Amino acid sequence: MNNPSSPKKEPKRSLFREIREWTAAIVIAVAVSMLIRNYAFAQTEVHNVSMQKTLVEGQRLVEDKLSYRFSNPERGDIVIIKGPESELRLVKRVIGLPGDNLDMKNGHVYINGRLSEETYTKGETFPEGLKLPFTVPEGTVFVMGDNRENSQDSRELGPIRFSSLEGKVIFRLWPPNRIGPVR
Repeated sequence: MNNPSSPKKEPKRSLFREIREWTAAIVIAVAVSMLIRNYAFAQTEVHNVSMQKTLVEGQRLVEDKLSYRFSNPERGDIVIIKGPESELRLVKRVIGLPGDNLDMKNGHVYINGRLSEETYTKGETFPEGLKLPFTVPEGTVFVMGDNRENSQDSRELGPIRFSSLEGKVIFRLWPPNRIGPVR
């Protein structure tokens, strides 16, 4: 006879079923993590001095890979670009937008005839191999490192296609005393 007051026994879960559920959870977590890293956000490390005084070697950054899928870059954005070698990723600042006329005189950048107010730079700006004045073509940006005297940027590489922009730097993770948004 069935006794309604006796506790019901839960069926035992088989070891195979338990392993299968854990494996599925791990596979889903790894897949979601890879999707986020490849298409939404990534962490990157600064490997050179071209962005000093804003960013220094060894700092860890969070990169937003979605921004430029839905909007165009803005002047002043700090971006990650695919360098001339496929493994190389460069961190630079957007200086010129499509249609901007850029010139460099006496170590300063002029955008559309106006002196650029750049409080974040280190060193003077010289044109390298660039023929000036220069108009930024459609679908591209002109990028420079904040450490103007030690930067491989659009002065050498030319304008950077939107498709070569990997993402926008939005946050500094390391070192602990510098954690916060990047500007």
